[in-house]
Amino acid sequence: MELKGKKINFLGDSITEGSAVADKENNIYWQRVANMEGAITRGYGVGGTRIARKRVPSSSARNDLDFIKRTDDMDPDADIIVVFGGTNDFGHGDAPIGKFTDRTEYTFYGAMHILCNKLIEKYPAAQIVFMTPLHRLSEDKMINENGQPLETNLEGFRNIIIEVARYYSIPVLDLWSVSGLQPKVDVIKQTYMKDGLHPNDLGHKLIADKLIGFLKTL
Repeated sequence: MELKGKKINFLGDSITEGSAVADKENNIYWQRVANMEGAITRGYGVGGTRIARKRVPSSSARNDLDFIKRTDDMDPDADIIVVFGGTNDFGHGDAPIGKFTDRTEYTFYGAMHILCNKLIEKYPAAQIVFMTPLHRLSEDKMINENGQPLETNLEGFRNIIIEVARYYSIPVLDLWSVSGLQPKVDVIKQTYMKDGLHPNDLGHKLIADKLIGFLKTL
């Protein structure tokens, strides 16, 4: 796929918002796509947000602007939609995993189905793409940041994203497997994601390079 002139919407969380990026005018991964390929990119990243809807409201209402709600706010004329989330569902969400047959915002499976359907209905002619979560230091914990027990580790959320996207024949860039970002390796942590979660400017370059290469194969 040729990216020059394409209008691309990026729906995400704090990584898409540019947390830990020093030059937020140029170095967030989706800005790099614009700068490197001549695409028209629009970032819809809100820190702390999740794919699934939280049953108990957060202390900050902004953190409860889940991906399903925010699909309505994105520009309608996009050629490509890139969705990058899931790490906060693991980190501090309270929605259960649920099952594949769910169609409710309040389980992770169900929210993935609703989000995919909503994006397809809004952008029937667009190329929709998901990106799986990055590795993080806490990825194997079975209790989240709110002290609640988890049904699966972060890789389980990644697997569900791939499973549901496959059902809708939506391509997935599996950053979990190919980004090169694993903060449990100290040199990677210090170079690319010092807090063990949010990539810095160099980390966003790696994501942009992987995404550009992936989109060009579609």
